[in-house]
Amino acid sequence: MIEIRNDWKIEEIEALFAMPFNDLLFTAHSIHRESFDPNKVQVSSLLNIKTGACPEDCSYCSQSSKYDTGLEREKLMDIDKVLQQAMVAKEQGASRFCMGAAWRNPTDKSLDKVIPMIQGVKDMGMETCVTLGMLTQEQAFTLKEAGLDYYNHNIDTSKENYSNVITTRNFQDRLDTLEAVQNADISVCSGGILGLGETQTDRASMLQTLCNLESHPDSVPINLLVPIPGTPFENVDPPSEVEFVRTIAVARILMPKSVVRLSAGRTEMGEAMQATCFFAGANSIFYGEQLLTTDNPNTKGDQELFEKLGINI
Repeated sequence: MIEIRNDWKIEEIEALFAMPFNDLLFTAHSIHRESFDPNKVQVSSLLNIKTGACPEDCSYCSQSSKYDTGLEREKLMDIDKVLQQAMVAKEQGASRFCMGAAWRNPTDKSLDKVIPMIQGVKDMGMETCVTLGMLTQEQAFTLKEAGLDYYNHNIDTSKENYSNVITTRNFQDRLDTLEAVQNADISVCSGGILGLGETQTDRASMLQTLCNLESHPDSVPINLLVPIPGTPFENVDPPSEVEFVRTIAVARILMPKSVVRLSAGRTEMGEAMQATCFFAGANSIFYGEQLLTTDNPNTKGDQELFEKLGINI
């Protein structure tokens, strides 16, 4: 029987990170098998429905208005185009369609324009997810009434490292939005990014925040930073492959029933690294050649990898 805990101490999590690599992977994989089919991966597709001009100063982001990254500002995408993209994603095997808008927080008027997109995607028989920035409690209830399944709001990094990455909001703002989403009974999608100048203790702290929420996030994306020229983090050294896989494994141990998503940065990961991440407990990916603004492996390549590994979607 798997024990779900929400009282992990930082010392316990750091001890997991310190385990011999093979022992850590064996432990994580054993736990993974108790809750999930080890040869099945959930596939989501992500579409940027509103690009650029975000007032936040997230040091890793190409969409911040504070940095010159060459990204053109675009208005909110037309609903017909969104639904067309959703249909393509469904035909390629995606079971969830995620829509992202570069807002600090949506206005109620903006939300009114996104709701028909959510409803249109649901009518196709797909799960829906949006990432729109910070929400009020009332906005979360509105999204629930619209039929939203998942809300993505990553905490990005540890509370200790947060101010080194973002200064236009604080860590508690992130937690307040997650609380509003959980209060509205919307499934939470929340994870972080590796490669933000953090230490291993920061990674432990980030995971501690997630696993000690009142309820574990239903989906936990673990991203590898894709350095964007023009951002403050364009030259940050990435974590090693072993460090990244360790984080996947520890996330699986701490949140045994959450879906752990291998998210941004997969273009930099070889087949063996991705396979090791799946063994360590990752069981979700994003399909499609582009995420919000960064490249992603093409669908054909993912299908070929899954075939080699005997993985079903």
